[in-house]
This record gives sequence, structure tokens and C-alpha cells, in this order.
Amino acid sequence: MSDPPRQIESLVTDLFRRTSGRLIARLARRFGPQHLALAEEAVQDALMRALQSWPYSGVPDVPEAWLYKVALNAGLDALRRDMLGREKIAPTIAEIELAMAPKPSDVDDELAMMFMCCHPALPHAAQLALTLKIVGGLGVEEIAAAFLTEPATIAQRIVRAKKQIRDQRLPLEVPSAAEMPERLSSVLDAVYLLFNEGYAAHSGERVVRNDLCNEAIRLARLLLAAPRSDLPPVRALLALMLFQAARLPARTSEAGELLLFEEQDPKRWNTAMTAEAFMHFERSFSGAKTAYHVEAAIASVHAAAPTAAAIDWPRIRLLYDELLEFKPSPVTVLNRAVAIGMAEGPAAGLQALEPLQNEPALARYHLLTSAMAGLWARAGNASRAAQFYREALQKPCSGPERRFLERQLARCEGREGVAFLP
Repeated sequence: MSDPPRQIESLVTDLFRRTSGRLIARLARRFGPQHLALAEEAVQDALMRALQSWPYSGVPDVPEAWLYKVALNAGLDALRRDMLGREKIAPTIAEIELAMAPKPSDVDDELAMMFMCCHPALPHAAQLALTLKIVGGLGVEEIAAAFLTEPATIAQRIVRAKKQIRDQRLPLEVPSAAEMPERLSSVLDAVYLLFNEGYAAHSGERVVRNDLCNEAIRLARLLLAAPRSDLPPVRALLALMLFQAARLPARTSEAGELLLFEEQDPKRWNTAMTAEAFMHFERSFSGAKTAYHVEAAIASVHAAAPTAAAIDWPRIRLLYDELLEFKPSPVTVLNRAVAIGMAEGPAAGLQALEPLQNEPALARYHLLTSAMAGLWARAGNASRAAQFYREALQKPCSGPERRFLERQLARCEGREGVAFLP
């Protein structure tokens, strides 16, 4: 008996998240990186066919193999149509058909895809957007939220990057050991952004998207497994993500509602994941320190605290001072200000946040105004806190975050005590 359509849709959505990057990478290896857009379209076509046929024919024993075969055939058909009448390209068709059988390779296609998307010939912002789209499987709106920019801007960056890959015939390969440290930076930035979108989703009904967090961790492990990219920054980033992911099960209630740190059940923390994070963190200091080392250090302070009251906020504040030297971004300034507020009192935190109120990059960032609301609440000024909670509710955020803000606003208006935003 075939599975119900809703179950199939859920399965295909999960498959898309987990396998689309691998499938696109394999097809790009077969067709050539100049046909990256074709590979992406072929995978999307295969996923649509799965939605149409699997409810009636049943799910194949090896779904990913089925998707690859259908996508490969769709890509070949598209190439034949495009090349019809152009005899000089006929050998290319024969060459592609010859390549249909899987061949052993000393290069992981997915790893090579990550480095092609992050080729230095592409603008840095385009590298990140393209990697999140192709390898991470994020939509344009999700990427725009991660960049705090407009979807149309992201779409243009992706289109231009694909065109540049095609026109310049950028190679689908893993860089040499000598090139690796410089080339690795953008790849790690993309993995970091992918995890962040999972850790605090900007839209939808889930504040935590475990699928994205798990995918980012998988990609970091993939980098670590390759000898050329087994480098200290990779271990630092993996440690950071594991520290954060270890506490994800306790970050929301069973109903999916956002919980404050002091409301979380420590028994739900993944202690094995935390232990692995500390192991990678210790091993990451064999080279130069990076922003990922500092962020992992901040996460380790949280991980070492058994309760909210035990968090060493002065230590975190000092680490944010250090992080600013690596990442002088508005979000880093915001997080540092929150740490100041927790370490030195709400008045000091509000003073540190004041310069950010006119920061264009944070104009649509609800965490700025919600942080100000939380600090005003801690200072005992419920009316000012309510003002900023209302402002935060006017900005994009996920469903659980919106309901959290509404609860905090209700407490302010009722002159009740307000807890601080996690």
C-alpha cells in the first residue's frame, strides 16, 4: 500500500533538505560546473516527480538513488533539447552519457561544490548566498533574513554568481593544501550562517530548525574528515555548533514554545554532544585564533553553567570585547551590550545599546528592540519595556518568537515581573 500524500510530502521535504546539495554536486560533476543551474533545476524536477508518483507507486527502497537517476535523465533530456541541431556538441552528449555510471573519485563532490560556490573570483556576499542556496538548500527569503537584506538582492547575487561560474568555467574541485586556509574562510562562514538559521529561524512556526543545525554540523564534519581541510578553524566552528546544539532540546517546550534559560530542563541537554564540543574546542588551538574560537569560548561558558544564575557574565563580556576585534558587526555589538547588561546592570546595557538604535542593518531586527525591552523590564520600567516589545512585534520573526514577545508584553501591561529574552 502506498503512503498518504501528506506523509510523502513530509518525506520529500526532508529528503530535499538532506540530499539536494549532494545531488546537485553529483550532477554538476557529471555535466560540468558550467551547467550548475541545469543541475539544480534537474534536482527540483526530480523532487516534483517524487511528489507526484510516490503516493501511488510507493517510496523506493533507496529514495536518494531514485532521485539521482530521475534528475540525471531530466538533465540529459534538457541538454539534448538545448543542443539539438548543433552537431559540434554531439560528442559532449556522448561523453555525459558515458559518465552516467558512478565512478570512484578521490574528491567528495559535495565538498568540491562548497569550494566552487565559495571561489574567490566571486564576491564574498555572493559566495555565501550561493552556498546557502545550493549546498544548504535554503530558500531566497531565508537567506535574505540571514543577511538582514531584501530577497530581491539575494536573488540577483545568486543569478550573477551562477553566470560567473558558467562564463569563467570555475572548477569544481577542492583547493590544494597551500590554498586551503584562505579558501576555507568563506565556506566556514556559509556553514555558520546555515546553523544560525536553524538555531533561531527567522520565520515559520518553529523557532528551532533541527534539520538546518544538523546539516551544518554534518558539513563541518565533512570538512574535518578531509585531510586538507582538517584545520583548527573547522574544529572551532564544529565545537561552537555542538555547544549550541547540545542545549537545543531544552530551548523549547513540548508545544514548541520558546523557553527562557531559567525555564529550561538541564536534564534535556545532550551531555555527550557537549563533551564532544569540549574535545574539539581543546584541539582547535593548534593554530591561529579566529572568531570561531572566541564564539566557541562564549558558548563553552554557557555550557559549563548548570543554572542561569551560575553564568559567568563578566567573562562573557570580556570575550565579546575580544570578538569585536574579529567581527566588528552590529550584531556583535548588540550581543556585547546584552552581556554588559547582565554583568553590570540594565542601565549599563541600555547605554551600550543606544548607538544601535539608528543602525540601518538592524532596522528590521527584532532582537535589538526585544533586548532593549528586556533591559527596561529588568530596570523596573514596565511602560518603557512594553513600548519596545510593541516595536519588536512590528518586525519579522518566527511564530514562537512572536508569541513569546506577546506574553512578555502582556506581563508588562499587567505590571507583572518580566523575564529576560533568551
